[in-house]
Amino acid sequence: MEAFFIPLLQLGVPIALLVVGGLVGQQRERAHLADLTEREQRTAHVPVTDLSRPPVGTSIQPGAMFVSGSVVIATDYYKRLAASLRNLVGGEVKALSPVLDRGRREARLRMVEEAMAAGATMVVNVRFETSTITLGASEIICYGTALRT
Repeated sequence: MEAFFIPLLQLGVPIALLVVGGLVGQQRERAHLADLTEREQRTAHVPVTDLSRPPVGTSIQPGAMFVSGSVVIATDYYKRLAASLRNLVGGEVKALSPVLDRGRREARLRMVEEAMAAGATMVVNVRFETSTITLGASEIICYGTALRT
């Protein structure tokens, strides 16, 4: 009986941890997406553009400032395993795309919230910089020029 139980236990524990990690990761991702959506609705009145100048005819008040938002975001163990397996054969690692999307949205929101706290009503010349830390973990910085109109 022990000869059967020990290999089953050695295989079952990693599989159970993988399943639990995947379920917890999905729940955390859903919660973060809901939070992002709610915060984006609250900041929707602040125009954000990658154009280097505000729209023609916009009257700008003195006091332009640099604003930025940054985030380090990583995948859960389940997505990291899927990305590692995909990395072996090559091609796009689709499991990481939603993570990078969430990271960009979070960094942009942090930048806009900083602009709003400073009294700005528009952000122009917005840029993103992404730095890969490890497979499945990245730092994303969003920055731009906050203007008062």
